[in-house]
Amino acid sequence: MKQSDQHRVKKIYEYASKLTKYVRDNNITREALLTDFSLQWLVTTPLYNMGEHAYNLSAEYKATHEKVPWAMISGLRHRLVHDYDGTNWEMIVEVVFDDIPALLIQLEKLVSDECF
Repeated sequence: MKQSDQHRVKKIYEYASKLTKYVRDNNITREALLTDFSLQWLVTTPLYNMGEHAYNLSAEYKATHEKVPWAMISGLRHRLVHDYDGTNWEMIVEVVFDDIPALLIQLEKLVSDECF
């Protein structure tokens, strides 16, 4: 079943929100994410899912909302899935602590504008 762009954006928003909340509520630090294997596994699943949804958005939707870094979101998923042991955890830490909060601000507008 093909999912709508609106559904996919809502899912990206939900995964990003839940990941951010989990990190905050559990006092996960940048240093812990760099070194703790279980935390690394924990953050990759939402990142995979966000990337898969971003990848499958229609070209028209991505073009209409071109300020959102759709290619970076889906590209991160591809790197995580296909680079196996080559994950740059310093980059992932930046994504989790810096990029996702900024992304949530962008997505909040899309989610509210789309009247989910």
